[in-house]
Amino acid sequence: MTAGPPSARRWPAWLTAPWLMLLTPALYSLVDAALVARDAPWWQVLLSVLAAVVLLWRRRFPVTVLLLTMPGSYVDDIWLAPITAVYTVAAERSSPRVVVPCATLFALVEFFHWPLSEQSFTLSRDTALYAIQSVMLAAGPAATGMLSRTRRELAARLDELTRGQERESRLLAERVLLSERGRLAREMHDVVSHQVSLISIQAGALQVSTADPAAVATARTIRELAVRTLEELRQMVGVLRAAGSRPDAPLAPQPRLADLPRLIEESGLAAEAELVPGDRPWPEAVERAAYRTVQEALTNITKYAPDAAVHVRVRARGRRLRVEVRNDAPPVRPAETLPGGGHGLVGLRERAQLLGGSLLAGPTSDGGFEVRADLPAGRS
Repeated sequence: MTAGPPSARRWPAWLTAPWLMLLTPALYSLVDAALVARDAPWWQVLLSVLAAVVLLWRRRFPVTVLLLTMPGSYVDDIWLAPITAVYTVAAERSSPRVVVPCATLFALVEFFHWPLSEQSFTLSRDTALYAIQSVMLAAGPAATGMLSRTRRELAARLDELTRGQERESRLLAERVLLSERGRLAREMHDVVSHQVSLISIQAGALQVSTADPAAVATARTIRELAVRTLEELRQMVGVLRAAGSRPDAPLAPQPRLADLPRLIEESGLAAEAELVPGDRPWPEAVERAAYRTVQEALTNITKYAPDAAVHVRVRARGRRLRVEVRNDAPPVRPAETLPGGGHGLVGLRERAQLLGGSLLAGPTSDGGFEVRADLPAGRS
């Protein structure tokens, strides 16, 4: 196992823990105070220790902590506590009106050190060098703190730009998806509408040419279903094509619970219906989900058990709508069934889950099949 490049190495997590970053400057400032003020009077030692201890609050009160480190720096030659305080002010405060006076104060306290001597007020080489040293002691941590703050702000800005680029990429992908959806909608309309139109024409021709009353009724039903299918197809294609240009475009009139009797009647199945949805109105999404559940269940029964007895029950159970569609065991299994993609029940289950409900589907003990959905009224 080989080590990665130096740029890829990371510090251990405990070395960059917030509590350790806060405690370490106070500890090394205490060591500095203990070494510098070892033989000093007790009050000087107390001021030096105070300058080290107050560093624990430097991030919350950086300017106040800096002021509290100045007495210890004035009476003793401690550097680490005031240098850390100046760095913190520059790193936490962005205004130069705060950083410059704080750094200047430390430079003045360091230059006019206690006890004052006449040499501090004379123009000499030593005085100039000491003044330069005092300025550098203050300017160094101030510049480093400003650099750290700038780096932090740049990292935050870079993160914001990265999120903005990701958002733009996502919007671009959604725009491409909407465009592709519109293209597929047009192709679906061209192909499916052509086939359904042929079915409608053939059913109309059969209705006119035959004299058998049963055949006429069947042809009329086929023609009506084909016409309604074309209408729903045009509505859905219109919604898909308008989704990109007008996201808030209203949907075409959607099926409701009141349309269930007509759906069951036109299915051509021997269905026994019990529709008691309750007196109060249900959310539109719940009614639409209930309608689609019954529609998909009846379609599957037409495919796989067209001669079986069907039971449809829609009842209100408190604040939930229970939809049950069950068929008995068919007397004869159809030799050929209509093709299906197997996505109908999956889509119904996802629709129910989005509303906060559930959908169960499976065979019954008597050889039939049951679809049961519970849809809450709490979401719309």
